[in-house]
Amino acid sequence: MQHMWAPWRIDYILGPKPDTCVFCIPDHTDEDEERLILYRGKKNFIIMNKYPYNVGHIMVMPYEHTDCITKLAADVTHELMDLLQLSTTIIKKTFNPSGINIGLNLGTSAGAGIHEHLHYHIVPRWEGDSSFIATCADVRLISEHLQSTYAKLKLNFDALP
Repeated sequence: MQHMWAPWRIDYILGPKPDTCVFCIPDHTDEDEERLILYRGKKNFIIMNKYPYNVGHIMVMPYEHTDCITKLAADVTHELMDLLQLSTTIIKKTFNPSGINIGLNLGTSAGAGIHEHLHYHIVPRWEGDSSFIATCADVRLISEHLQSTYAKLKLNFDALP
């Protein structure tokens, strides 16, 4: 059996957790930059991952606080898929990755870190983006500051009609 180590995630795992769901966002947009919110749709929104696996790691999720995709109304699900497609296009345009992982983890045992509010992950990938440094030095290299990534992505999301 092989093991994959991700020691950078311990900050999230052991860090303080808020009393409320971090994905339940206010109606006002005053905190959007601080919360790394990139886009607000009618039923769903797009946000950057504060603890990314890679540069450009974003998430698409409904405003509705639910833990299961089968509980979503059809209009929410349709917009969710539209925003996944849109996000993929913007990730490709912004970062030109050689691949993209898109995934939904339903439930803690499936890998959901915040299981009570479903969210899709979109993670850009490049050849060799998981290098020896993570194995040898317990270090994960994120090659760009979150705010720089946010500014690049936000520019493209703001350009949408």
